[in-house]
Parts: sequence; structure tokens; C-alpha cells
Amino acid sequence: MKTANIGIFYGSTTGNTESIAKIIQRELGGELHDISGASAQDFEKYNVLILGSPTYGMGELQDDWDEFASHLEGIDFSGKNVAFFGLGDQESYPDTFQDAMGILYEKVSCAGGVTVGAQRVEGYDFSESKAVVGGNFVGLPIDEENQSDLTEERIRTWTEQVRGEIDL
Repeated sequence: MKTANIGIFYGSTTGNTESIAKIIQRELGGELHDISGASAQDFEKYNVLILGSPTYGMGELQDDWDEFASHLEGIDFSGKNVAFFGLGDQESYPDTFQDAMGILYEKVSCAGGVTVGAQRVEGYDFSESKAVVGGNFVGLPIDEENQSDLTEERIRTWTEQVRGEIDL
């Protein structure tokens, strides 16, 4: 078992993503960072990064992540394990479900990050998502609007998976 220095970065407008980030922190430990107050240098001190964003509008990043996104391109994610979680509404937005998680994944994977925590698409009802790569979600999809009764168990299962993948 190795020691992981975990940074959890989230963007939250309504407070839902922040609440999920706090549950993940309770399960895995680490330090929380609201992306609205974060800098690119904040990412450097962690060997495990967990990035979370709700999908807004028609498949867009949450506003604070959108403003920060250009900074992601200057961060070297090489050798870092990166896990993603996203919030979205699969019934109202089935063709952009979890797109923000997919956008973050694209930016980080291009910068050398090693993705952990991919999830199966079973149990979700959507038609399209930028967060599906190779038939799986790139991270943990949460739908508080339609499946809030599954959130706690999904987080527990996912954090156990991530713990195993990074040998924590």
C-alpha cells in the first residue's frame, strides 16, 4: 500500500457538486479545492487528483471550470492518477449527459494524466455523452435529479475501486 497525496478539485454553482466532493473526501481523504479559488500550482503538490464538475446548459463545463480550463493545458499531469466525477441529468439532457466530465477528461488525458475510476454505463438511461470512452464512463456519473437514492452507494463503490486502482 502506498501513500497518496490527494487533491479534490470541484466546481459547484448550486452546492450539489461540493456536497459530492465532501462525501468523496470523507471516503478517500485528501484536500478540497473549489476551482474558483484554485491555481495551476495547486495541482502540482498532489500525486492523485479528483476532478468534479456538473454539466451545464447543453453539455458545457460549470462556469468556474470553464474559466479555469485554459490553465489545465499548462499543467503536467504525467505520473499523476486522475479520477473524475460529474453531475448531470440523464432525463432532461440525455444527449449531453456528463459531457463536462468528458471535457475535463480530454484536457487531462492530453497532458499525460493516468485515468482511474472508469464506470460502466449500465444503470443509466441516456443517448450520448462525451464522458463515454471505450464503452465506459471515464469516471463516476451522479444524477441527483433522477437517481439520488443511488448516490451514496455509487460513491462508496467507486471510491473502493479508485482505492484499489491506486493501491491506497
